[in-house]
Formats: sequence, structure tokens, C-alpha cells
Amino acid sequence: MGHTPPDISPFLKARRAALDPAAVGLPQGLVRRRVRGLRREEVAQLAGISVDYYTRIEQGRAHGISDSVLDAVARALRLSPAEHTYLRNIAGPSRHGTRPPAREHRVRPQLRQLLDALDESVPAFVYGPGLDILAWNRVAGRISFDLPSVPGPERNAARLVFLHPDAKALHPDWEQLAAETVATMRAEAGRRPELLCRIVCELLDNSADFRRHWEAQAVTERTHGTKRIRNPLVGEVEVTYQVLLLPSDDGQVLCTYTGARGSRTERALRELAALTRDDDPAAQESVGAPVGASAGASVGASA
Repeated sequence: MGHTPPDISPFLKARRAALDPAAVGLPQGLVRRRVRGLRREEVAQLAGISVDYYTRIEQGRAHGISDSVLDAVARALRLSPAEHTYLRNIAGPSRHGTRPPAREHRVRPQLRQLLDALDESVPAFVYGPGLDILAWNRVAGRISFDLPSVPGPERNAARLVFLHPDAKALHPDWEQLAAETVATMRAEAGRRPELLCRIVCELLDNSADFRRHWEAQAVTERTHGTKRIRNPLVGEVEVTYQVLLLPSDDGQVLCTYTGARGSRTERALRELAALTRDDDPAAQESVGAPVGASAGASVGASA
């Protein structure tokens, strides 16, 4: 089954359907509304543009849309900063770019040393520009999914969330995790649709849950937060994750999990590190599909 890059039409329709007219200062009127949310003419009025122009924008028929018009539409639809950026990305010419050649993504030796240094109690991963899991330390390899046992081409965080048979058992808040994973994937799809095509197509074809969340058109960027994990060795933990962009490493990010000092989670992470010391080597590296074969979003929720 083939799928196209992110489209402006369903995104704008979803965003105006999500708005309450009263919340943006519009009267309900005497005539019963036939659709949820705002009408096109109401969005156009709030944005200060003609109904015809907004209609062409929403239908994907407008070309060369200025930043000022996109900003006005974003304000009218009460878009978040992540949604605003996504709108600019999918409305611009970059979304029609050519697909770059596939290439291997290697992790710098210095980053691997950092993973090793964190191994006593801090699960840490390096992700490529698509949720491909490029490297991890020993404790990270056992914190949720058993990464050493996952075939290289399948080491993608979004793929694990939606297609791994143990995903829902390992993550008590799986529905939230799934929604946030897809929302961050969509944000990245606006920037680099050519890199996301393969993994998005695979998940659309093989996961009804992914299709449901993808069709919701949610967009977000998460660089920190908390998540619960039911680890089979040390029980349930609640970790804080931090995602750090590595500007000189071609789209790679470092993601760490920690527990509050003195907490049960901190003790459990140290216990897990002790239980995995026999794993070799300390920091491992994926040799899966090269970058360009699959890709995704900010790591955040699905790390």
C-alpha cells in the first residue's frame, strides 16, 4: 500500500474541527452547525484573509503562501508552537524535496564512551533522525524492550511501541505513549517527509492503533517528561526522560532515564544495572537499516 507525505488539508480540517466557536469569540448563531468546530469562513475572518484564499490553502491549491498568512492562520486556529512549525513545514516547498540516498548512521566513539560512563544507573540511548535506535548502554538494553534480542532492522522506537507483542504489557500508560509517539513523528514528518515514508507506511499498513492516532493529526515536540515501565526484572519504575539534541551528529539525539535521588526508581535502576553487568559489551550499537530506510520523530515519548 502506498502513502503520501503529510498533507495540509486533513491537518487544517482537524484543527478547525477541534475549536469551540465560543472559545475564539464567535457567536453560536441561530442556525444549527452541520460540522464540529469552525467553518472555513470563520477561520478566514479570524485570519484576516478571504474565504476563497483560505479554502485554496486548506485544499492544498495555494502556492507561495507567505509566512505572514501562515502566521495569521496559525493564530486563528490557536495552533501550538509545534503545530505552527508543522504548518509552515507542510505548506512550504521543502516538503516536495527529493529523497536522499540511504546511508549508515554511526555513533561517535566519544558518545559510546558517554553511554558506558552512565551505565551504573542511567539508561541511555542514541537515536537517529527517525527513532532508529543506534546505540544504548547495558541497562538501557534491558529497561523495557530487550534490545539485544530485537533484530537490527526492527530497532525503531515507534515500531516497537506499535508492533512489539509485549509493548502494552511493558508500558502501563501505553495509550498515552502511543499518542505522544505519533504526535512527535508527525512533527518530524513535516520537516523530513522523505525520511519518514518507510516507517510510517509500515505502521499504517500493520497497526490499526497507529492509523487511529495518525489520523488524529496531533503534533507535538517532547524533550522531557516521565513514563512508567513494568520491567520484568525489577518491577514497575517511573523514570524521568531527557532528550538532548546533538547538533554536530547529523540529527542524532541522546536520551536518558533517571529516577529521583533516594527513590524506589533510582534503587531499581541500580539493581537493574547490577543484574545486566554480564552483558557484553557495555555500550551496544545497532547495525540495522541505514538512515533513509526508516525515520521518525523527536524521541520524547517513545524513548
